[in-house]
Amino acid sequence: MPNLTLPLILAVIGGFILIILIGALIAKLYRKATPERALMRTGLGGGKVITDGGTIVLPFLQQITEVNLQTLRLEVQRRNQDALITRDRLRVDVRAEFYVRVAKNVDSIMVAAQTLGLRTFRPDELTGQLQGKFIDALRAVAATTTMDELHEKRVEFVMQVQKSVTEDLSRNGLELESVSLTELDQTSREFFKDSNAFDAQGLAKLTEITESKRKERNDIEQNTRLSIEQKNLEVERQSLTVRQIEAQAQFEQEQAIQMSKAAQEARIMRERAEREREGREAQITSEQAVKEANINAEKAVAAREIQRKRELDIANQEARIAVAKKSEELSKADAEAAAARAIMVKAEEQVKTVQEVAAAERAKEIVVIKARETAEQDAVRVIVAADADRKAAEDRAAAVRTQAQAEGDRVRIVAEADEKRLAVEAAGLHAINVAKNLLGEGIMAFEVRKELVAKLEGIITAAMKPAEKIDSIRMLHINGMPGAAGGGAGIGGGTTSDAGSGGGNGGGAGLPNQLVNALLQYRMQVPMVEKMISELGLNLSEGKLVPDGLSEGAAKPVKPATPAKPDAK
Repeated sequence: MPNLTLPLILAVIGGFILIILIGALIAKLYRKATPERALMRTGLGGGKVITDGGTIVLPFLQQITEVNLQTLRLEVQRRNQDALITRDRLRVDVRAEFYVRVAKNVDSIMVAAQTLGLRTFRPDELTGQLQGKFIDALRAVAATTTMDELHEKRVEFVMQVQKSVTEDLSRNGLELESVSLTELDQTSREFFKDSNAFDAQGLAKLTEITESKRKERNDIEQNTRLSIEQKNLEVERQSLTVRQIEAQAQFEQEQAIQMSKAAQEARIMRERAEREREGREAQITSEQAVKEANINAEKAVAAREIQRKRELDIANQEARIAVAKKSEELSKADAEAAAARAIMVKAEEQVKTVQEVAAAERAKEIVVIKARETAEQDAVRVIVAADADRKAAEDRAAAVRTQAQAEGDRVRIVAEADEKRLAVEAAGLHAINVAKNLLGEGIMAFEVRKELVAKLEGIITAAMKPAEKIDSIRMLHINGMPGAAGGGAGIGGGTTSDAGSGGGNGGGAGLPNQLVNALLQYRMQVPMVEKMISELGLNLSEGKLVPDGLSEGAAKPVKPATPAKPDAK
């Protein structure tokens, strides 16, 4: 039994090892397809395409070719000398990307494995193999479109290229997913050849387009510049208008401020005049009260004086009456004493006494009446004078009050008139300035000449003013001196030698014109003649030429003759 167990164990171990070896061999010889890779087995058993699962490949009897099922990006560039030529004979630089892959079917995988092999895993090699097809398709489609159409209709261009390439790619088991035109631009002019017919036509077309567009661009730029300048001009005009409005507003504001100041000053002047008037009225009232007090005091003094004079006159009259009574008593005593001497004498004396008493009484009454009249006249005079002073003071106060009120009204009226006058003058000055600003240079020059003509008479009168003090004229004509070339000829009528120049200055003019010209030339030549006389060592003294230092009065100026004043009548 033990002898049978050992061979069995060895057989089991050997079988297990054999199984392991067979499994390892199968694992080594088994090739599995993936979603990104397909397998094509050739050799023993014929060709077979495997896209799912796997297969055992027997060495030396079978061969496996892998095919890449992923999408490949194949880039094609045509630029410069190799650029595409469009229908309008222009060259365009193009860069296109072709996205291709092996179609996932048995026939395509088999064709791709046969025609491309491992190049499906090498995009650069695949691009080199398929580039000719791509370039041919690009050139064929580009030749049927212009550059503008190519640029504007890229989608159609791509679809036409895709349609043109699809059939060629299917022969290699490939299918075209899409085409991307990633770059499209005109080829630089330097790569056009003049000897090439296509390039010659393209250059002509390019020159026509560029020059036309340059002209169009220049027109646009010039129009834009003109529009900008017009806009700037419009903005400048608006700015000037705004500044003018601002200046007008500022002027109106300043004018309003000035008018407000003038009104305020006028109001201040009115208030000041009112205060002065009130002050003068108060002063007049005070002075009137003082004068009334003085008048009352003078009245009281006058009344007391009148009363004193009246009392004095009454006392004098009473004294005279007493004296008269004493005289009467004395006369009666004398009469009684003389009664004894004679009745007739007594009667006569009585008669005389009666006469004298009557005369004395009459005189006394006359004196009393006269004193009373005098006192009453004095009292009336004082009362009348007091009333006159009072009325005069009242009249003076009323006059002062009226004068103050008139002065205040005058100041107010003058202030209001000045305010209105200043406003009118400011408005007129503004209107004149605006009108002057609108005047042209010709009109302004005409105004200047007009003003000059208006003042010309005054200018000539002022220029001839010194001639009023000339009592006699001596004319010294010297040929060759500046300003005297034609004077003598003009005054004298012209000489033969000066007929062409100086003779025409005064020959045809009258005597007044000749005299005025001579006077003007004399005034112009006086400084030069005095300078020449001074340089010769002479001096003009009292109208005579004398050497310097010989005459004391040489330095004194000659007083011009005073013209006679016209009679006042």
